[in-house]
Amino acid sequence: MNVDRLLTVPVAIDIKAAFVRAWELYKMYPFFFSMYMLLILSIQGMVVIYIQEYMIIYSTLLAPSFYAGFYLVANKMSRGESVVYLDFFAGFRFWISATIISLLTQAFIAFGLLALVVPGIYLGVGYLFAILMGIFGGMEPWSAMEWSRKLITRNWWQFFGLLLALIVFNLLGLLLVGVGLLLTMPLTFLVLYVVFEDLTREVFSEEELDTTRA
Repeated sequence: MNVDRLLTVPVAIDIKAAFVRAWELYKMYPFFFSMYMLLILSIQGMVVIYIQEYMIIYSTLLAPSFYAGFYLVANKMSRGESVVYLDFFAGFRFWISATIISLLTQAFIAFGLLALVVPGIYLGVGYLFAILMGIFGGMEPWSAMEWSRKLITRNWWQFFGLLLALIVFNLLGLLLVGVGLLLTMPLTFLVLYVVFEDLTREVFSEEELDTTRA
């Protein structure tokens, strides 16, 4: 795989098309997606209520793998394969990579925000694909972070617009007594996967994207 090609592929996002495609994926297994999100929110809620002092442990050691499950299911669906509920937990197969990437990106973003704010915002957008690069590109954590940043920097403002759209989308879900998050959060991960797949398809072969064969 010639990963350097990521610096030459066209980088343009059709946000509306990404949402439409994500919605089509969601509609194939709406119950699975929403119930999995309910499970995640329930675990987070119990941690906040009963052991709030350990929230940072949950957010760094468990949350990344939980969320990675959305990407892996989306990848499986994109290849035309059927999905079972247990597929959502496949993210834990990448626990070490997802955890390290999450820890490093959060640390760099926090440092950037504390320093001059702008660097933190830049990295917050630039690392959107870090875990995806780690999973589907088979990259080590630092390489995954750097290639995510390099790819996104080529059209940073458009990715910034995508991130703002996703934040507003989830705020609307939160306003619906929080229940809307059962729809908006899964769609958020699906949108990110769809955009990532569109941009990396020419670089990552089907065999490389097919993590289920690993």
